[in-house]
Order: sequence, then C-alpha cells, then structure tokens
Amino acid sequence: MFLIIPQVQASDLITHKQRFEIPEFTTFGGKTIKQLQVGWESYGELNADKSNVILITHFFSGSSHAAGKYAPSDEAVGYWDAIIGPGKAIDTRRFFVLSVDTLVNFNVHDPKVITTGPASINPDTGKPWGLDFPVVTIRDFVNVQKALLESLGIQSLYAVAGASMGSMQALEWATAYPDWVPRMISVIGAGQSDAWTVAALEHWAQPIKLDPNWQQGNYYAGEPPMAGLTAALMLLTQQALYPDFFNQSNPDHNPLEAAPLNDIRQSHQVVNWLRDMAATRATITDANHMLYLIRASQLFLAGQDKPLAQAMQQVKARTLFIPASHDLLLMPYLAKQAHQALLKAGKTSNLGLIVGPMGHLDGVTNISQAAEDIQAFLTQEAL
Repeated sequence: MFLIIPQVQASDLITHKQRFEIPEFTTFGGKTIKQLQVGWESYGELNADKSNVILITHFFSGSSHAAGKYAPSDEAVGYWDAIIGPGKAIDTRRFFVLSVDTLVNFNVHDPKVITTGPASINPDTGKPWGLDFPVVTIRDFVNVQKALLESLGIQSLYAVAGASMGSMQALEWATAYPDWVPRMISVIGAGQSDAWTVAALEHWAQPIKLDPNWQQGNYYAGEPPMAGLTAALMLLTQQALYPDFFNQSNPDHNPLEAAPLNDIRQSHQVVNWLRDMAATRATITDANHMLYLIRASQLFLAGQDKPLAQAMQQVKARTLFIPASHDLLLMPYLAKQAHQALLKAGKTSNLGLIVGPMGHLDGVTNISQAAEDIQAFLTQEAL
C-alpha cells in the first residue's frame, strides 16, 4: 500500500500517461472543484462494443501506473505487472485495462502523476488550495473514474479490481453503480473503516499537524512540514509491513547499539533505515495530500449511505476477496466482514488468501500468489 522498493524487471507493456479534465466537479459532500485534472493509462485494446474493460483502482500511495513501463529503459514496472499483461492473469490480449490517478494523489510531485488537490492552484484565487480544498471521499475517486470512462464511450465494466485503498474503490463501484460491475476483486481490502482502522489512520496525520511548518496547511509559500511528513511516513511504512520483513531486512540489529546507548539524540540503525526510506518518499508527496487521503480512507463505508449489511444488498457483481494473512493494517477480518455480509445478502462471493512475510504489502509484492484465482475468477460468467 505504501513505500515499495522497486525492482528491476522485464515487461512486455509500454504505456504512457494521459490527461483527463472536468471543468467543474461536485463532490459527495456537495462542494465544487473547478478545472479538475487526473492522469490515466491503459494496457491492451478496447474492443468494438467496449465490453472488455477492466478498471484497476490503486492503493493509498500508488498511482495509475499499474503495469508496464513508460520506456524500455525504465528500471521499475507498474506495481501489478506480475498479473497484468499478455498471457497473464489479467490478459491484455483479451482485456482493455485502465487505471486512473486519484484526486489528492499521494505522489503529487512525481512528474508521471497528474492530480488535483490541496497543492494545486485554485482557479478562483490563483493560489494553492491548501485546506480550502474540499474533503473528498472514496466515492469521489469513483465518480471521477466514471466520468473518464463515459468520456471514452464506456458504459459498463467487465471487472474492477484494486488493492488496499483501491479495494475500497472497487467495492464502492460495485455498491454505488451495480449495473456497471459484474465482477469485483478486492485485494487486502475492507468494506468499511471500522473504529480501530479510523484511529490507526489518525496516527499518521498527527506528526504533520504537530510540525510547526504545517501552519494549518498554509505552507506553500514557505518551508513545507518535511519533518512531520517524514515521521508520518515512518508510521505508515511500519504498519504496512510485518515484523518478519523488518527483521530480515536488518539482520545485524543489536538492541544494545553504542550510539543510542551513549547519546539520547542518536537512533538505532533500524530507525535510521526506516527514516531514510520515509524521507526519500517524502520528496515526491505533499503533507496536505496525505491528510486528505487519510480522511478519504477514514470516511469509507461502501455505498456511503447505509450500514454495510444493507449496502451489500445492492451489489450485483460476483466478488472475490483476497486478504493477506499477516496484514496488520487492513486486517483480514475486514475483508471477511464484507464477504460474509455479501453471503448473508444472498450474493456470490469468494474468499482467498495471500501468505507472505510483508504483511499488508503482500497484496502488491506477492500478488502473483493469487494469479490463478484471479484468472479463474475472470473466466466466470456474470450473474
């Protein structure tokens, strides 16, 4: 979901970022965003009747770069390249696969990301939006995606699939627009943010808000709150991982290190390792954008208008939930809760499992474990 160390891999896909614009967008909360822009990319070809579209909805710190490369010389491939491509579980010889950068995207300073959020210029003032930017929800991310699809003449999906915050979007699609979605895949996901999850997410926001440079979000003309952002990313990263990964990545760890023993201002090597990763990632994100993504995730309730058990009655899709066994962030019970609610509503739902050493991140780095289940699920007829 969060800080992923890219690996050099081969890919059969070359893609490019495209731009989608909406002159005026009304949020779920009834506010207006003018001149909204998001990026998107695709893999495979759209068929004549536009019936082969699979939408990939991305995770909290992700972007629309779900597979392939922008150029053959790129070192890193898209995050789900293991299952998206010719002959893979999501076969681009058959499907037109599309993904969209979210509003308030985490990677706002990445040149390959196009997004509108607090760091964008408010056309009414000529200055960055800051905290005047409206609160946005998972439904808003979905509605922007729907507007893009409609602009391409697409009126329904073959399937929607996403990991983590992307799984929230996938289930929101199936709940809010059931006639669009015959198949839904939720990886490391949830049907709602329960009390535990909302409180856990709030811990990520606090270091930013406590940084004096944050200034209630009005830092764009001065020094950004990089210390707070880095601390927030340290929390986020550790919660997205599992102890096995930490211990394997720091095999020489010794609790009785000389530096922290002799100076309270010094840190253990593992803390420096975590801080260095977070500081590197902080250079392409924005503190306010992170706060808005946190709030969108905290506000998630599939359907956005009734208790989960009732909302699941609206779903018409076949569904597949694939939690990660060692997930400490969106723990497996959250996916099982939505799965069980669907079964109780008389719906067709399946449950798989990814087992690995990376916790929440197994839904990205170990997605190949679920490839056969995903491929088989996509061959099933719609209900």
